[in-house]
Amino acid sequence: MSEAVATNTLHKTAAPPPPKVPARLAELWKRGADFLGCPVAILAGAMTWVSERNLVAAISNAGGFGVIACGAMTPQLLDAELKATRALTRKPFGVNLITMHPQLMELVDVCAANNATHVVFAGGIPPGEAIKKAKGFAKVICFAPALVMAKRLIKNGADALVIEGHEAGGHIGPVSTSVLAQEILPVIRDVPVFVAGGIGRGEAIVSFLEMGAAGVQMGTRFVCATESIAHPKFKQAFIRASARDAMPTVQLDKRFPVIPVRALLNNGTEEFMATQRRVLDKFVRGEVEQQAAQLEIEHFWAGALRRAVVDGDVENGSLMAGQSVGMVTKEEPVADIIAELLSQADAVFAARSAS
Repeated sequence: MSEAVATNTLHKTAAPPPPKVPARLAELWKRGADFLGCPVAILAGAMTWVSERNLVAAISNAGGFGVIACGAMTPQLLDAELKATRALTRKPFGVNLITMHPQLMELVDVCAANNATHVVFAGGIPPGEAIKKAKGFAKVICFAPALVMAKRLIKNGADALVIEGHEAGGHIGPVSTSVLAQEILPVIRDVPVFVAGGIGRGEAIVSFLEMGAAGVQMGTRFVCATESIAHPKFKQAFIRASARDAMPTVQLDKRFPVIPVRALLNNGTEEFMATQRRVLDKFVRGEVEQQAAQLEIEHFWAGALRRAVVDGDVENGSLMAGQSVGMVTKEEPVADIIAELLSQADAVFAARSAS
């Protein structure tokens, strides 16, 4: 995150009263709510440049669980962001760390120094040393793209899992949310499991909870929150988009396993393919090692995201979005988004009682 964004802080306002969670919903996601320490078991997806202090604090203040997207931040920037977020909310929130970050262990130390309660490892399998260190002061959440990996992560010490389907925005796996849920939820009972990818309404939340999820993770629905610092042009692109506009990038060569990224199609998407091709050529010629090549790709995305989110260049920047983007129809406060989700969930229970 840039210094400019890191110093962009909204004036602190009084937190809204706790949302009224329907009794049946509270019962269904009690395990997830207890784990997160909040009444609404909605874990916010960590979106680079978007999930900073203002949005994170707003989500936590509204009853959900905000998560700082560390992305490519230095330890010094993460330290500043944690302190600034704490100044805006007394509610629990988490920190998302990318496992391939060259200063991963230092970032974990920063989380410890700031008394972070939850650390989310994303972007790959976290080193055992990182999990062990984080567990010394926080609850550890990891992403599991398959059942076998879910079991391995629990064995390695993960306190909770997120299973994220192909419908999600940003970096995605090959399997849909509904299939992952059917594969993993009936089997993994040792730790809370949060379902993510393409979730945009309360009815969907209920369905995954009834399948055994402890809660859900949502990102795209919060991009156009009033409290989000995303550029107005970035928000308008989301509001205008439909589900079919959010498409994944293509892997050019199986020898170079770049994780697909789902985003709204624009010139930036084409530029990524050209960049991937250039980096692939360097990798094939032996000019760069695989991890370094993948980091170069990550740096492309970080810069492209900044151009879109911060500068408003929606033609050449990256518009990472999940397929639930079609359900984003206006800019509104986080509290209103959560209230709508709770109302939709409550309507499911009311309809059953009436039948």
